[in-house]
Amino acid sequence: MSDVWNTLVKIQDRLIERFDATGTEIQEPGMDRFNQPGWLNRVWSGDSYRRAHIDVVDVRDSKGLWMMHCCVFPHLDNDGPIFGLDVIAGKNKITGYFHDYSPTSLASHEMIDAFGDEVAKLEWRKPRALPEWAQAIFTEHMVAAGNVSSTEELDQLLELSFASTDVYLESIGAYNGVANSEDGKTSQNRYAHYQKQNPHTPRTMTSLGLDEEDVRVFVQECLFPDIE
Repeated sequence: MSDVWNTLVKIQDRLIERFDATGTEIQEPGMDRFNQPGWLNRVWSGDSYRRAHIDVVDVRDSKGLWMMHCCVFPHLDNDGPIFGLDVIAGKNKITGYFHDYSPTSLASHEMIDAFGDEVAKLEWRKPRALPEWAQAIFTEHMVAAGNVSSTEELDQLLELSFASTDVYLESIGAYNGVANSEDGKTSQNRYAHYQKQNPHTPRTMTSLGLDEEDVRVFVQECLFPDIE
């Protein structure tokens, strides 16, 4: 296995390990359709968070590519941020790594501030101009990295991913009960709405060989499901 893929599989395994430890795996209606050879989807819910979802498309053997999406939503009465981590990589380099603690409140939040302090230490991080849909939901601290291949950079991404996951899961539950659930519902649906505007998600998934209609339904109904 390449150093790049080895790093990313370690991140995937750590996320699953932490979700198993902090929540209960659930079977969401309709998600079975999107567990196929080379396509993994798992969902958890816990006392500290409403929904944790990991989505992995592993086509290393057929197309030389690997993609992961992970998102953790707080409970609706929690004003803490949404955890988001997206990666796509070939054998020799990570072509895209995107990570953020995204706000569910108009006010600043101490978890977001702390995340910003940590990512500011990444000297090779290259801030980039975000499209309008992304500006609506992501923070100025978002890690948006590409062309990552050196051992030093891979080690930093691994360390950041592990640390930010642990901090998030250990901290988010402390903010349960401090927000209005209707406000939480509105803000989380808003996040899902803008994520669905991202044209790269369906384009990338179909380029990896997934059925176009499967991808459309998945993005609209299962990747970012609306809260009724």
